[in-house]
Amino acid sequence: MASFFKRLAGKEAGGAGEEKKKFISVEDEAGVGELAGNGEEQWFDDDYEEGQLSIDVYQTPRDIVVKSTIAGVRPSDIDISINNDMLTIKGKREMPEKINEQNYLYRECYWGAFSRSVILPVEVQAEKIEAALENGVLTIIMPKVKQGKQISIKVKEKS
Repeated sequence: MASFFKRLAGKEAGGAGEEKKKFISVEDEAGVGELAGNGEEQWFDDDYEEGQLSIDVYQTPRDIVVKSTIAGVRPSDIDISINNDMLTIKGKREMPEKINEQNYLYRECYWGAFSRSVILPVEVQAEKIEAALENGVLTIIMPKVKQGKQISIKVKEKS
C-alpha cells in the first residue's frame, strides 16, 4: 500500500505523471550548501510507511516561513521541493548503531524516513527560497509574490 504522500504526489502505480519540481539547496551551520532533492536515490521500499515530520508554518508581511526540528539529519539527507503550491520536505534519520530490540528500555525516538507536505496559502517566489539547517532546526524562508494593484475592468453592453 502506498503512503498518502505518494498517492498525493501521483507516484502510486496508475497515478498521474510526476511534474517538474523546484529543488532547494540546504545550508548547514558552516554555510556549506548541498543540493537537496536529486530524485535519483530511493531511500526505502515502496511499501514502507514513513514518519510524519512536525512543522511550524507562519507568515510575515513578506515571507512564508517553515520551521522543523530535525536533529541528527545531514543537509544531504533532506529533500525539499515545491510543486505548484505544495511544499514537500522528505528526509531520513539514520540510527548510528545497531541495537538489539530486547535491550531497549524505552524507544521513543523516530529513526528512518520521514516526510511532510503542506499546501502554501499564497504564491511564493520559488527561485528565491532559502533553506538552512542550524542546531537541528530546519528553516525554510519563502518570499511571497508581490501582489499587484487591483485593476478594475468595465463591462460593455453589446447591442
